[in-house]
Amino acid sequence: MKLRYRLGVGLALAAMAASPAMARDPSGTYTRPNGDVVRVWITDNKLYCRIIEGNRPDFEMCHGMEAEGEDWTGGNMKHPGMPGFMTFNGTISSDETSITIRGCAMGDSLCRSEHWDKVR
Repeated sequence: MKLRYRLGVGLALAAMAASPAMARDPSGTYTRPNGDVVRVWITDNKLYCRIIEGNRPDFEMCHGMEAEGEDWTGGNMKHPGMPGFMTFNGTISSDETSITIRGCAMGDSLCRSEHWDKVR
């Protein structure tokens, strides 16, 4: 009985160690370097972010990004300073107090990153 229990616990621990990391939930409100306030949320396991105060209120910067490892990635990222029809490939990384958002065009040849601080 003890051997079976130990074997079961060992297999469970090995499975947990081998499983991929879960993307962090960065839901909250953040400020961009230009002062815009952005709301970030997850719906149906997809990440979204929208400017709620600033130069372009209601502008959706990221739409339906998917978990990939500890980050969120997707091709429906927009920048408020660019024409609305342009979308970018993006990655969002986060910790407890901030987000780093990176958008790229033409593969990874033209990229720009921003650091957002969490306010609530």
